[in-house]
Amino acid sequence: MQATASTKFLKMSPFKVRRVLSLVKGKTVQQALDTLHFTRKDAASPLYKTIHTAYSNLVDQEENERFDMQDVIVKTAFVDGGPSAKRFRPMSMGRAGKIRKRTSHITVIVEL
Repeated sequence: MQATASTKFLKMSPFKVRRVLSLVKGKTVQQALDTLHFTRKDAASPLYKTIHTAYSNLVDQEENERFDMQDVIVKTAFVDGGPSAKRFRPMSMGRAGKIRKRTSHITVIVEL
């Protein structure tokens, strides 16, 4: 039995989110949430919320059963790039430099 949760249009670069995501892949939900709680990166907060939401979705699917966080595993978790906002900034010698403000889509699948 598995459940999915996703966060879309997160205003953070996918590269930055993937660095934190590699810490929690394959761990139990309890270990993943504990790791993210003490990780000092900005990407840890939205990942914490997404994993907790996936666990809550699993609990809501089966109302009669109770699941312990230590029995549920983060099966897969991945980050895709979302749309980029394009901005321009003045550069030297009258040129314009392109600035891309990137966004991310996080998907987490937990399994019993």
